[in-house]
Amino acid sequence: MTVNDDSFTNWKNREEIAESMIPIIGKLHRERDVTVLLHSRSLVNKSVVSILKTHRFARQIAGEELSVTETFPFLKALGTLDLGPSQIDIGMLAAMYRTDDQGLSVGDFTARAVAGATGADKIEHGEGRDVVLYGFGRIGRLVARLLIEKAGSGNGLRLRAVVVRGGGDRAAEDLVKRASLLRRDSIHGQFQGTITVDEANGSIIANGNTIRVIHADDPAEVDYTAYGIKDAVLIDNTGKWRDREGLSKHLRPGIDKVVLTAPGKGDVPNIVHGVNHDMVKPDERILSCASCTTNAIVPPLKAMDDEYGVLRGHVETVHSFTNDQNLLDNYHKSERRGRSAPLNMVITETGAASAVAKALPDLKARITGSSIRVPVPDVSIAILNLQLAREVTREEVLEYLRDVSLTSPMRRQLDFISAPDAVSSDFIGSRHASIVDAGALKAEGDNAILYLWYDNEFGYSCQVIRVVQHVSGVEYPTYPAPAA
Repeated sequence: MTVNDDSFTNWKNREEIAESMIPIIGKLHRERDVTVLLHSRSLVNKSVVSILKTHRFARQIAGEELSVTETFPFLKALGTLDLGPSQIDIGMLAAMYRTDDQGLSVGDFTARAVAGATGADKIEHGEGRDVVLYGFGRIGRLVARLLIEKAGSGNGLRLRAVVVRGGGDRAAEDLVKRASLLRRDSIHGQFQGTITVDEANGSIIANGNTIRVIHADDPAEVDYTAYGIKDAVLIDNTGKWRDREGLSKHLRPGIDKVVLTAPGKGDVPNIVHGVNHDMVKPDERILSCASCTTNAIVPPLKAMDDEYGVLRGHVETVHSFTNDQNLLDNYHKSERRGRSAPLNMVITETGAASAVAKALPDLKARITGSSIRVPVPDVSIAILNLQLAREVTREEVLEYLRDVSLTSPMRRQLDFISAPDAVSSDFIGSRHASIVDAGALKAEGDNAILYLWYDNEFGYSCQVIRVVQHVSGVEYPTYPAPAA
């Protein structure tokens, strides 16, 4: 077997550059609240190999692979600037610089591209915003991981407490079990950091963040100010209450806003970040993040309607099984969901299609939907079948959606993959709400069928965090600014 010395030397060189990037990325995050991105993918707390893999995966509009040798000069330039809290995409900087014909140096070009993050226009560091989790199940624990990860310099979102049922004589044992569930996850892996339990104070300490565990069976039992919590955003992960009356129970002393991680009912706004989050009124105290499937289909649906017009559509979701199904056949209020989830495909209903109208009120098309639960524990796929207002070709739809995923305001919501052998497990941990599968997409005449992967746990949790950041006033601007 012959070893290609040039390839090995090139790899070692890129490995050395990636290693040099880590302290700069970390310092910008801790001291400046700056999150360094590569085509919408965060590079914060990433290993050398992870940084190289992210560069390998990220593609320019022209389809060329991006190298750390191209992005590192822009990162170094960022390290010399007096930046305010922001998100800065060095992949976009490198792409724009390739086509820049003004002869600027990398440093001058970078300073100009992120001008809004410096000088008189930059956002000043705030005091941060307290967050409380009500419920600590699948979504609650993933949201907790994301909140801890995003603690940065402590001026953003601060997870202060988790409210769970139970307690009493077994409170200490309960605390240890809650910490263990946060520390290890069979699907999403080990928690990235350290977790200890402070039994005396009823707290979990994760990466230096003290999280009080409050035991209560009813929201009315809790006075959050007693724990030093004020003006907090409470994230209800239980789904027990979905209308305004029920969710208002959470508006206790210390709580300013309530965010539901399930579809809201009645007049509760259903928010899909990247699509209608800017419609939230400043005085709105109760809102919903809709469902994982709604978040998966609304961004590509909006993109297609904006460009081609959508006359009607149907979404079929092939969804991983969830905790509301039975492991073995047993009684369930829904007949089919009572059958064994790991052994069957289960036809069920989805409210995602009807929720589209709340997120996209200007969409005139009728959207219908149905769902099949399948024996995988995470990652789902939505098949979006659309009748368009004009005829299209497969190539133009692919190019358009690829461009949306790279340069549009929805680039954090919509991803794009062209790998011919991609399967569901490849998308565990994706931070996007929806990933277009290029190889599966079909378009002919006025019909387009989109295959959209989504991590219904982690990708959705990322969308929840984005909504919370927005309503908390700590959603920082992204540079370079995406195309309108």
